[in-house]
This record gives sequence, structure tokens and C-alpha cells, in this order.
Amino acid sequence: MPFISDSLNRIKPSATMVITTKAAQLKREGKKVIGLSAGEPDFDTPEHVKEAAIEAIKKGYTKYTNVEGIPELRQAIANKFKNDNNIDYPINQIIVGTGGKQILYNALMSSINVGDEVIIPAPFWVSYPDMTLLAGGTPVIVNCPSNLGFKLTAAALEKVITKKSKWLILNSPGNPTGACYSKDELEDIADVVRKHDHLYVMTDDIYEYIVYENFKFFTFAQVAPDLKDRTLTVNGVSKSHCMTGWRIGYAGGPPELIKAMIKIQGQSTSNASSISQYAALAGIKGNNDFLKPCLDAFDERRKFVVKRLNSIEGMKCLMPEGAFYAYPNVLGIVGKQTPEGKTLNNDTAIVEWLLDTAEVAAVPGSAFGLEPYFRVSYATSLDLLNEAMNRIEKAILTLR
Repeated sequence: MPFISDSLNRIKPSATMVITTKAAQLKREGKKVIGLSAGEPDFDTPEHVKEAAIEAIKKGYTKYTNVEGIPELRQAIANKFKNDNNIDYPINQIIVGTGGKQILYNALMSSINVGDEVIIPAPFWVSYPDMTLLAGGTPVIVNCPSNLGFKLTAAALEKVITKKSKWLILNSPGNPTGACYSKDELEDIADVVRKHDHLYVMTDDIYEYIVYENFKFFTFAQVAPDLKDRTLTVNGVSKSHCMTGWRIGYAGGPPELIKAMIKIQGQSTSNASSISQYAALAGIKGNNDFLKPCLDAFDERRKFVVKRLNSIEGMKCLMPEGAFYAYPNVLGIVGKQTPEGKTLNNDTAIVEWLLDTAEVAAVPGSAFGLEPYFRVSYATSLDLLNEAMNRIEKAILTLR
């Protein structure tokens, strides 16, 4: 009898974590690796958030909480949805989990039956298809090429909806491309969803506040309030408040779904860290003034990295509208040979070669469902980004 379950054999390890772990190991071995693979801000958690955590410890808020989160935090999240997104979620329709990833996992695990289809635009965040598979569902991948801005169109959505379709996952601003859906684009998608009353929409808004050039963020339930009962609005504090390690995600959604998600969480992790919850409470209730210098820095890096990538022969890169990733096309490099005579047949080979040769860690586009690309995170200093671009360019020049 096999020791490992069949469901686990359907999935693979997170590609971003694999690359990040390998880069960390190379650093421990003394290699001067520049890591552009991790998806987290390089800025420290704001002081008022850290102070709130310290105060929570001092006050003894270190016990178990309600599975779904402390009432104060859930109310603050409900207020956030109302004030920032014009969505009314009462507190019983709010859940707090151990990161946005757990929220997404809980939602899929509590709603998918074997054979249900989940529509996932590609490029996608690496975990969407594997979570779907683990839940017994079938990922339906829709390629969204660069000429469409890496975004799903209403026409493309209509073509893939079947009687088995259960969820559509929308991520905006997007990982790995930084693509953002406008209000008009979301309204067009909503027109399609309205025609199929068995289809639900899960929005991953984790990069909501990280947008550039006055882009106006909208979430799906905001532009289609009549579809709110068929929408799960997922968010968190990891990117917006530089709190990746604190592990706090949250969502607002239909009462039946939230109740089911709480049930799953109650039999898995139970509540998120009490201390992290009080820290998140301070972050969500406070203003976002601390974010402006972070955004200014991200914007400067964004323009620098895209310009440098586009100056390298064989690469083409769109300017991202949000998040902190660039996603260059490397078709012009595929098929070239290294000085050692190895042919770089795909983006995975290119990324592995760059890590070994240039000591720069990126993530291949194959992990995100659209090749041949790779993702670089510009959530690091300009000096390191400049050195990384120099190394990549120097390595590419050796190819023939």
C-alpha cells in the first residue's frame, strides 16, 4: 500500500519556493547570489504595526482566538471593504486565516467536488492549479498572451465555461505579470458571469495597493454588486503592510461559503496567530501614509528593470501596472547555446543556467503557465537590481 496519498501525487512543490530555497542554499555555500525570486517587499513592517504586536504580548493576548479571527479585526476588515471598495460585508461574512494562501485553500477545499472545473487565466500564481487539483477539481487554463496585456477577456472566458465550471479566479494586480484589470474589463467579465448562474468568482486582491501611474483599482464585487453573493473577495496584509512573515489573510464572501471555510480551518490550523491578528488590526485601522515611499521606490525600480530587460538582446518586457514583478519574454534566447555547448531549450533551462552562471535567481514562466518567460521581483534595492541586470546581460552575451 503506497505511503503517500494519491491526491498529494497530483501536485508539485511551489516553483517559487524551490528556486528561493536553492538560492538560499547557494548563498550558504558562499555564492553571491542575487535573489529575484521571492515575492515579498524588502521594506520593514511599519513601526505602529510592530508596536501593536508588542503591546498585544504585554497585555497577554497570546491565547487561542475564535477560529475565524478576533471580532475587532473582522470588523476592521468589514470597514476596509466598505471604505476602500464600497462592498458591504457584515462581520459574519468575514474570515481571517493564516495568510491569503490558506484563505484560497480553504475556499477551494470547502466548495469543490471531484470533477468541478476552476477557470484560471495564465500566467497565474503558481498555487492556483495545484490547490484545485488537491481539492479534486480540474484546472482549466486560459492562455492570456502579452498582446492582451496578460489579461482574460470576456470572449475567452465565454469559450471555456461548461456545466462543470465552478470558479473563476481573478488576480489583479497580477502575479507574475503586474497586469491590472480596469473597471471596464471587469464589467465585461461580469456580463459573462451573469449568464452562467453556476459560476462563482474568487478574486485575489493581495496587491491591491501596489499600483502605479494613478491606476484606479477595482475589485469584482465592487463593479458587479449583484454578483456579490457569488464572489469571494480575498486579500491580506502581507504585501500592503510589508507583513509577509506575520501570515494574515482574509476574505469576505457568501455566508454559506464563509461558514464552510471556518469549519475547515477549525479542523486544520484553527485561528491565525493572535499576536499577528492584533498587529494586522493596527495596520488595517491605521492610514497608509507609510506606503507612499515604498510605492515611489517600487516605481523607480519598475522602470529601471523594464528598461534594462528590454535592452538585452532576445528579451521583451511589458511595463507592469502593479505588484512588484517584471515578466520578460525570452523567446529570442530559446535555442541558443552556452559556451559549454548546452542548448537552452526552454525558459526553465535559461533560468537554471542564469542561476548557475550569473548567480541570479528568477522563476521560469513554465511555473506560471505561460512560456517562454521568466519572472523577476524588483522588491530589492536598485544597487542589487543593477548588479543583477549586469550579470544577466553579461551572461546572455556569451550565448551563440
